Amino acid sequence: MRLALMSDIHGNIQALDACLSHARAQKVQRFAFLGDLVGYGANPVEVVERIMLMTEEGATVIQGNHDEMAVKPPANIQHLGSSTADWTHRQLSESQRAWLGALPLSVQLDNILLVHASADGPELWRYIYDERAATASLDASAKWPGVRYVFGGHVHEQSLYYRGSTLGLMKFTPQPGVAVPVPTHRQWLSTVGSVGQPRDGKPEAMYALLDTDRWQLTFHRVAYDHSAAAWAIRAAGLPEFFAERLEKGR
Repeated sequence: MRLALMSDIHGNIQALDACLSHARAQKVQRFAFLGDLVGYGANPVEVVERIMLMTEEGATVIQGNHDEMAVKPPANIQHLGSSTADWTHRQLSESQRAWLGALPLSVQLDNILLVHASADGPELWRYIYDERAATASLDASAKWPGVRYVFGGHVHEQSLYYRGSTLGLMKFTPQPGVAVPVPTHRQWLSTVGSVGQPRDGKPEAMYALLDTDRWQLTFHRVAYDHSAAAWAIRAAGLPEFFAERLEKGR
């Protein structure tokens, strides 16, 4: 099976459509969306509508923290991340909000665990920035019998950790388009990057492709019309910072 892993779309329909087109050209057979479908971007309705339709074809979807905030916006803007929650809430239909609110926090697909943030308390939205946090998440995945792989997003970075001959985790920096062997005799954790809001200084969208026949993982970067996505944010009257972030990729 060729499984596309996409996270942190953030209402960016231009980036989502580009990644879907790219993945289909790679002969992907199944899609998994790892949370934060909305938030920041100007097209939450179109993104949710597109992915809801894909679930009818077998796509798996889990909830992210921005999806949660879009369903129940905070009473006060507590940080930059929550600044578009109320606007997003008002754009979505009642049925779309109900669908987002009912999404699970984690899903197990055979030996694969999908979670937006960390398997160590998915509802706490912990970030996986280093080996310590990755270890906590991978250790917590033992609650799901048979799991060898944990995939998430949340940090908007592409990374890969594996458990070596010792108990400690080792971090591997992937290169776009290069297949990495991920054999089942080891345990692996990966953050697949952000489709809709890259933050590494490059505007290209991110996603990963897992080939479970060969047990290879390939991280992709996909060019898309980020100028159009930024224009849509400005036209919607959302904070200028989010438009500039798409143009600069940071």
